[in-house]
Amino acid sequence: MKKEKKMHALLLLLLLHFTLGQSDYAPYFYDNGPSSTHGNMALFSISEDTPVGTQIYILNGTDLEGDPVRFGLTFEKGSKEYFRVESKSGNVTLIQELDREKQDEISVLVSITDGRNKVVETVRVFVTDANDEPPEFQNLPFIIAIPEDTAPGSSVYKVQAVDRDMGSGGSVSYYLQTSPFAKFAIDGHSGIIRVKPGETLDYENTPTHFVTVVAKDGGGKNKGKHQVLSSTATMTINVLDAQDMPPSFIGTPYFGYVYEVSLPGSEIFTVYAKDGDQGNPNSIHYSIMNGSGGVFDINSTSGCITLTTYPILLTNELYEIIVKASEVGPNDQLLDSEVTTVTVRVVDLNNHPPTFYGENGPQIKFEVTMYEHPPAGEILRGFKITVNDSDQGANAKFKLRLVGPSRVLRVVPQTVLNEAQVTIIVEDTSGIDYEKGPTLSFKLLAVEIDTPERFSATADIVINLMDTNDNVPKFTSEYYIARVPENSPGGSSVVSVTANDPDSGPWGEVKYTIYGSGSDLFSIQPSSGLISTQPWTSLDAEVRSKYNFYVKAEDSEGKYSLSEVFVTVLDMNDHSPAFDETLLEKTMIIGTPVRVEAVDEDAESPNNVIEYSIMTADPDNAFDINAKTGEIKLKPYIKSMEIVQNITKQKDCKWSLVVQARDRGSPSFSTTAVVNIDITEATPLKGPMAAFLMKSRDNPMRALGMVIVIISLLVGLTVLISTAMYMRNLKSNRIMPTRRIIKRRPKDQQPWSFNMPVVKFNNPADKFLIVDQERTTSCMRPKPPPPNAPPPPCNTRPNERPRVVPTISGVLASKGSKKAKSNRRKEGNVSSAFVSELKMRLEQKIIENNQGYY
Repeated sequence: MKKEKKMHALLLLLLLHFTLGQSDYAPYFYDNGPSSTHGNMALFSISEDTPVGTQIYILNGTDLEGDPVRFGLTFEKGSKEYFRVESKSGNVTLIQELDREKQDEISVLVSITDGRNKVVETVRVFVTDANDEPPEFQNLPFIIAIPEDTAPGSSVYKVQAVDRDMGSGGSVSYYLQTSPFAKFAIDGHSGIIRVKPGETLDYENTPTHFVTVVAKDGGGKNKGKHQVLSSTATMTINVLDAQDMPPSFIGTPYFGYVYEVSLPGSEIFTVYAKDGDQGNPNSIHYSIMNGSGGVFDINSTSGCITLTTYPILLTNELYEIIVKASEVGPNDQLLDSEVTTVTVRVVDLNNHPPTFYGENGPQIKFEVTMYEHPPAGEILRGFKITVNDSDQGANAKFKLRLVGPSRVLRVVPQTVLNEAQVTIIVEDTSGIDYEKGPTLSFKLLAVEIDTPERFSATADIVINLMDTNDNVPKFTSEYYIARVPENSPGGSSVVSVTANDPDSGPWGEVKYTIYGSGSDLFSIQPSSGLISTQPWTSLDAEVRSKYNFYVKAEDSEGKYSLSEVFVTVLDMNDHSPAFDETLLEKTMIIGTPVRVEAVDEDAESPNNVIEYSIMTADPDNAFDINAKTGEIKLKPYIKSMEIVQNITKQKDCKWSLVVQARDRGSPSFSTTAVVNIDITEATPLKGPMAAFLMKSRDNPMRALGMVIVIISLLVGLTVLISTAMYMRNLKSNRIMPTRRIIKRRPKDQQPWSFNMPVVKFNNPADKFLIVDQERTTSCMRPKPPPPNAPPPPCNTRPNERPRVVPTISGVLASKGSKKAKSNRRKEGNVSSAFVSELKMRLEQKIIENNQGYY
């Protein structure tokens, strides 16, 4: 029957070999359509937000002959590689980030092969869109100029933003980040910006507008989440000045003088006017309308009024000249105008010095009270100063000069003829600072120019400044570092912070507060800045040793500054060292130390550094201890169990000592533990296995692992030999089948068995000793006898039918190795004698099994 089955199998193999030799088909891919994730990736679509490392597809195909197939995936030369395939499974993984806006279609060469034939197909993978691109403004920057008389509702500009996404993510709408004073609006769809209805532009008030335009897309999914992306751009709108303001004279009222020594053509006074539209001013044309009496003329361009005759021919002592200033248009036509009066007085002798006048007559001190930091260019209108020289002509011409802090104020006019209104203008606003001084003092000088007498006058200019809240409280340091001992009582001072505000009054009063992570354990005095622990706070360096928080200094109007505070909790020696147990049981092999260990829960050195010492020992002077590591070892003269027994005179060989663990803190704490040490001596072993076990006495798992490796190697060797013999016999059967001789087992033979001894270690030192299952009561442990050879295997079933002994005997060895592993996990290490016995029995079993075939 068995021969017939083998013959059928042989014929089937020959038929299959003949069939395969006649046809060899190429493998092929399954084409499951573009929506499938299995096949050849044809027309496959993948979203551009797919994370790198994601398995996106499985190449799937087959071979008609049933041969295993492998898959490949390549890209055209010079193109970026986005995918990688695992050749056996066909799993395709994304290895490069996708960007549809850069590449929306990827050409891939996929291949399948059975080892003889290879099929390559070119497929296209489409990258679908995700909303990952924000709108992008075109034609930046946005800077435009529009007239100030632009009508409300008029369009001024059209912004455009482009979003490269598709669908709703590519649609763009617009809006403005408006303020209550915004004068512009935007059409959300077209992006056209207009002047708001009902709003007008005014160059004189706001010459430039800054408008923030926001472009947002319609939203879409990206990485599984719906998001709306937006971009902003700032548009600068410059308002062009329109001609809507008339000219105005500067420095009025005007006074001029004619002296008896004046000549025709002498300059009497120069008027000055400027266009009220400063953004685009027109030139000014000057003319005299009335009051000149035919003896005065004016330069139409400069505004200089001159004398046209000799002073002796003048009939009036006082002339009031009406001067007109007109704007000149583009075609030289005169537009808006303004008039003023120039008073000209006729004088003759230089017998009057310049004199300063106030509202109530001559005055030598002028005083005004004002707020600090007025804007540059502002006129100090609190001063009502007029300067006059009663002489005529050149005798009344003098210069004005302001003496004091440089470039803070300037005086207008600088040259005066006879009389002028003195105007003081701010030039440097930073110099008018209450914190630098509450009072500013100047000297106003008027000195004649072309007279031999050089008469002059002096007036004191006093400015009393009023403070404003123009300063922010400023800390003396950007950060503060504090250290506080742990276990400090609640309310202990930590650090004092200081911030200065140079402003006066309530503006200079600073209030302190703290906030931030960790600040709840601390408090601060609002007025002094003293930081203390809360009354209920108990700091512990072992729990947390670092805190940081912010302190805020704020004035009465809410102006503030911040500084950071770092607090370190200093460790105090408040924990004693502690052993795991007060009574420690140790086993010591002569020549090998044992170790005790205590733990100190303090946070820092030296409080948690422990030193070990032996307080007492029984017997005395038998042990040494390493003060740093806690290793206990016997004195060098104790080298064998005979010396130990001579010292002890007892059979239990157990010595005791009291070990003290003391920290290095101040004050220092200590604790003690009683250590009972069972003294033993390792049984000397010979050979490499003994040397290995001795080296591994502190690492029993290492020894167990080595035993498992040796058993596994033996099992593997057995399987390899049995397989080789089986293949040889199989080959022989194909050529010339022969009968097998079955060797039956003797009836009276008992089945062989191998009982693994159970090894239990109650003492850590026992793992280095080879003992019998019967424990000895003496201190010295004798060497065990060599293991007995196992009995030969026997047949336990006399009436059993003869059967073939299996050729592969690795099954038995495998079970033995599993049992050995299980026993080792449960009981501990096994000595080298057990390993040798197991190896001998396995080899004997292999020989018996092999002999059964002959």
